[in-house]
Amino acid sequence: MSAPVRGRSTRVRPANRRPKSAEYRARRRVILRRRLVALLTLLSIVGLTYGVFFTPLLGVRNVDVHGAVVLTDDEVRRAAAIEPGSPLVRLDLRGIRERVAAVPRIATIEVERQLPGTVRLLITERVPVGSVKLPDGFHLVDSTGMDYAVLPTAAPGVPELVVATPSSTDPATRAVVGVLNELPEKLRPDVLQVSATSGADVKLTLSGNRVVKWGSSDDTPRKAAVLMVLLSRPGTTYDVSSPDLATVS
Repeated sequence: MSAPVRGRSTRVRPANRRPKSAEYRARRRVILRRRLVALLTLLSIVGLTYGVFFTPLLGVRNVDVHGAVVLTDDEVRRAAAIEPGSPLVRLDLRGIRERVAAVPRIATIEVERQLPGTVRLLITERVPVGSVKLPDGFHLVDSTGMDYAVLPTAAPGVPELVVATPSSTDPATRAVVGVLNELPEKLRPDVLQVSATSGADVKLTLSGNRVVKWGSSDDTPRKAAVLMVLLSRPGTTYDVSSPDLATVS
């Protein structure tokens, strides 16, 4: 009997083994690349966030003031108290508005941020409708009745208000201011003084020693229209407190 012949193994190596290994490595490279991109993106976001929120990268460099008339830009900036270099996106806009609004002469304030490092302060100053003469000077009163500034002398073109306790809550002050707010432009230059002891007895003193009994501030546009007609007649006292029964004497 002949012995079995030993030879090479007849086991066949899978033909697709190498391609599968190459495909696996390719997939792994894609996964690693994606992870690297994600990591770099995350690091970029973290770095950018840190730079924006916690460094002077986007810090305040300029504070621009718009709308100042009597006040100077520096006075408004000092009131805003914005620290140079403060991160722009972390500014307390509400706090800035409150600090600027505390300046009596300022009526309105808006705060805007502009990249990369500018803060804009948009203000509106109060405009006087009259002034009250008191021992310490002439107190300017705006259209809301607020006493907001004191001058050593009377402001040109601003009528004098004669009220006992000027304030935005005083009935007499509110009445005289209410009348002045609604007077036609044509009549305003003739008004020298407006007085009241209550909300119902407003009196106007016009140029030429003419006096107008106005009554309350109600129906002011109609009273003004009637007065414009009456002023064409000679007289020193004009009573429009009841516009349907207006008189001249």
